[in-house]
Amino acid sequence: MQINEEARSDLYSEVNGLSDEELNKKPAADEWSIKEIMEHLFLMEGAITKTIIDQLENGEVVNADLKPIEATTNRSTKVNAPDFAVPNDDFATLDELKLKLTATHQGLVKIAESADEKELEQKGFTHPAFGQMSLKQWIPFVGYHEKRHTLQIKEVKEKLGI
Repeated sequence: MQINEEARSDLYSEVNGLSDEELNKKPAADEWSIKEIMEHLFLMEGAITKTIIDQLENGEVVNADLKPIEATTNRSTKVNAPDFAVPNDDFATLDELKLKLTATHQGLVKIAESADEKELEQKGFTHPAFGQMSLKQWIPFVGYHEKRHTLQIKEVKEKLGI
């Protein structure tokens, strides 16, 4: 969970001090606001956590090879968000977003601390770019995914002149 904790700290360093108006402002009509990026992060973390729980209970042994999940931070490769993780454009405050991020993060931490290590290594599910990934790799993947989007937040701040 070290990468996940580091990613969350970096994320909050980028967004702390922003006004709710700055959070909700889009750099362009077809680009996400910082609020939408943060919403995407808790939607993904929550969905991945739920899927890990489901796979621990009901999944088959897959013995997936290690994947280069660190590559997730490469922003030159465009990846479309899955439908379940596409944010809405409703206004939200930083406090609201942090509450939701804290809740999904606590769920992931609980799994990382309580799940059987061998089961995490043996079971898995498919990632759209990396293919079959072990549950054990899905946990740090969430951190790398968050780092990717923290870079995106920096880009949005630059475009908005923040």
